[in-house]
Amino acid sequence: MERTQIFDLMGELKLYGMKAAFDEIMATAVKRQHEPQRIVGDLLNAEINEKQARSIKYQLTIAKLPLAKDIADFQFDGTPINQTLVNDLAGGGFVAQQRNVVLVGGTGTGKTHLAIAIARSCIRSGARGRFFNVVDLV
Repeated sequence: MERTQIFDLMGELKLYGMKAAFDEIMATAVKRQHEPQRIVGDLLNAEINEKQARSIKYQLTIAKLPLAKDIADFQFDGTPINQTLVNDLAGGGFVAQQRNVVLVGGTGTGKTHLAIAIARSCIRSGARGRFFNVVDLV
């Protein structure tokens, strides 16, 4: 079967991860003389990785986060914020326990930055999220 036919079939089946990784996987397989089962396994892994990445990207989009912030970008020095607690929240344990997180503080204390960073971390771990501020809720 020709490469173009294989690509057409992958397109029909919406196997975009396989299609994107096909040339690299086949080149490696020929070079290292991989068995057919290994080649198929590598293609399937590429497809799974693509679907997971697409799902995370979609979840981040529908979460409607106003900015892209991460915990690593936050300066904990000189603030009363408990870095260990924030890192625990970013792990998403509160989601598994069906608990909520409410961040309270004055203007400019980093509530929005931390809320976005925690939400992004949880979404990357497989949870779903949605960003609201007080104005949205009222």
